Amino acid sequence: MINIDLVKQLREETGISLGDCKKALEESNSDLNLAKEYLKKRGQAIAAKKTERAVGSGIVETYVHSNKRLGVMLEINCETDFVARGEDFQSLAHEICLQIAGMRPTYVKEADVSEDDLNKLKAEYEEQAKSMNKPAEIVEGIIKGKLEKFKKDSCLVNQLWIKDDTKTIQVLINETIAKTGENIVVKRFVLYEF
Repeated sequence: MINIDLVKQLREETGISLGDCKKALEESNSDLNLAKEYLKKRGQAIAAKKTERAVGSGIVETYVHSNKRLGVMLEINCETDFVARGEDFQSLAHEICLQIAGMRPTYVKEADVSEDDLNKLKAEYEEQAKSMNKPAEIVEGIIKGKLEKFKKDSCLVNQLWIKDDTKTIQVLINETIAKTGENIVVKRFVLYEF
């Protein structure tokens, strides 16, 4: 028999439904940390299944920094208006705006980076690596590493979350997908800076 207080505590800490919290505690023999890990893995699996579903609703979230010299406008979509008006979704949108203001990504995801941009970067990195007089296989490794770093730094969903560097923005989105039960997609953003 699962302790109801433990179920309530897990619910408060994760925001996941009571039924899912109870199941997680049953699966983990009432170990709170194992239950959180179980919910995290389950949430990732749920998010993976939901990525194919159409997103027809959403919001435009804005953030203006206190000095009025920096602003962000974000379009983020979900499946229904009910979720779009919900606290979890709105909170996610705000956190993503703060991320954009703080980390200044250029793209939403890797697929948004054009082949031309990647080829220009690759040529630039190749020139830099060759100037180090390294063997060809090491030059290739350097180029690959620099391209991966570029994608991690310039693509919003690949960036580490500024409030918790153990999570990427995509993991943050996936956690909200698990809570809401709907697909969530960051469509676009604009960063204004004076």
